[in-house]
Amino acid sequence: MMTTATKAAPGVGSDEKAIDDIVVRINRCAAVVRGGRRFSFGALVVVGDRKGQVGVGYGKSKEVPSAVEKGRKIAMRNMKRIKLVKGTLPHRVIGRFGASHVVMVPAGPGTGVIAGSSVRAVLELAGVHDVLTKSFGSNSPHNLVHATLDGLLGMISREEIENLRGVKLPEVKR
Repeated sequence: MMTTATKAAPGVGSDEKAIDDIVVRINRCAAVVRGGRRFSFGALVVVGDRKGQVGVGYGKSKEVPSAVEKGRKIAMRNMKRIKLVKGTLPHRVIGRFGASHVVMVPAGPGTGVIAGSSVRAVLELAGVHDVLTKSFGSNSPHNLVHATLDGLLGMISREEIENLRGVKLPEVKR
């Protein structure tokens, strides 16, 4: 995994922020042609500001650096806002994509991110500091990254639940 930090272009966000990116996986594809093999590359890239915004992109090209750059641009376009509570998730959530399932459970302060490399990339760049995870099914990095993002986007805050149901929920002690 590679990590870099860059500044977002003016106008991309409300203000200039540092956007980090992690290359989760580089895939090599070979096409057999008359003269031999012709290789191309695909790069799965996750970007985030570590403050609640994260995006995923997959770029393809004949060279690795241009595939990574395309993946980063696609991920920047696909950035989404994640709802966090004190550096962790508001509740237990399950993300699904393809044949992968990722279970994410909020953890106490100081626990850290307990996750595999693909899931960890998304959670760390989203700004989650304390979480426990378990993945089931396919262990493809592409599926795991998208399943994690699906779970993070599917979270509902306490206030949203109260508004939807029209009731006041009792306080929960952790």
